[in-house]
Amino acid sequence: MNSGGYFYLIRVVAFSGMMRQLQYNICAAAFVIATGTSALNAQILSDSMAVSMIKMGISNMYNLQYDEADGIFTGLEQLYPDHPVNYLLKGIMIYYENYPLLPTSPLRQLFEDDLHKCIELSAQKPYSINYEAESLLTNLCARGLLLTYYTNNDLSRDVIPLTAGTYKYLKKSFDFVSVFADFYFFTGTYDYYWEAYPRIHPVYKPLASLFPPGDRLKGLDELQKAAQQSIFVKVESYSRLTSIYTGFENNYLLASLCSKTLTDLYPRNPLYKSDHIKNLLLLNEFDQTENIIKDSPGNNGNAFYDAQILIFKGIIQEKKYKNYTLAKQFYKEGISAGSLFGGYCKEYCAYGYFGLSRICEHDGDKAGQRAYRRKGIDLTDFKEVNFD
Repeated sequence: MNSGGYFYLIRVVAFSGMMRQLQYNICAAAFVIATGTSALNAQILSDSMAVSMIKMGISNMYNLQYDEADGIFTGLEQLYPDHPVNYLLKGIMIYYENYPLLPTSPLRQLFEDDLHKCIELSAQKPYSINYEAESLLTNLCARGLLLTYYTNNDLSRDVIPLTAGTYKYLKKSFDFVSVFADFYFFTGTYDYYWEAYPRIHPVYKPLASLFPPGDRLKGLDELQKAAQQSIFVKVESYSRLTSIYTGFENNYLLASLCSKTLTDLYPRNPLYKSDHIKNLLLLNEFDQTENIIKDSPGNNGNAFYDAQILIFKGIIQEKKYKNYTLAKQFYKEGISAGSLFGGYCKEYCAYGYFGLSRICEHDGDKAGQRAYRRKGIDLTDFKEVNFD
């Protein structure tokens, strides 16, 4: 078995912090299924028209064109009624159209029902035998998205039993790693994090040593291959590289190149825009950042994005204009708005606390400086990414 299977499972169970960084991973798995079209003689994915529909629908979804995506997925369901892929696509649509999906969301139950139905249908015979690769990957997609949702919302009681049932499928999936370029995403993630994650969290070094070693540079190379060569995990690979270059490598220039690729491909998507703004601010590109913010009329009505923008405005006022009063106002408003989204917005709230700490230092408030700094540190894994 490929070593990635072992370590991925360990990350799901033990590395809840890292799971938050990997919140887009499941979408990558969803798109990998379409790469097996001819080689694996999959049922729905042996149909070139169906594959084109999936690709177009997913692209529309990424660009927030949900009506278009829904129309395409509805057409696909008419061609292949009751196919597990349909329930997977429904779950993905709910997740991203309502991102960040919280336990209080009125669509939470429908989201879970769709993915559990996908898991059930994927495991049924003879489908799971006749179309093993498609069955396996569809099954894992649904499980992975559920795990991502559970970990992002600290629902540990749901994570552990689902993880235990996922192990046998996950172990088998890595038998296909050398067949498709898309699987470089999984091997790259394993190889990179096996070495890099314990450097940030030394407590996990003994745990990592129990599994086959990875290689940080090899992992980066594999993720680059996935970004450049794959069709359906291209976005996830760029997202993963953006996160790695920002948080682990502190190479903000490379991070900005990856995030720019995503904003160019999906200009309507505020999540990618937010990542790009962050990377530009880390490069002190204040003018360019302000222009991007100004060109976002209404901020797409996305409260999650609005909360992040408040923090970014605070950084601009503090760093570019030295307007500490206005910066403090933006930071506090951003922290208050971001706190509504729980773990999803911890990173950005940390940036706000780091900013308030710097302002207290400027004002000679040593107690405030220490208190805000501690709050920021408690919320983030990457202490160096603080805009100091």
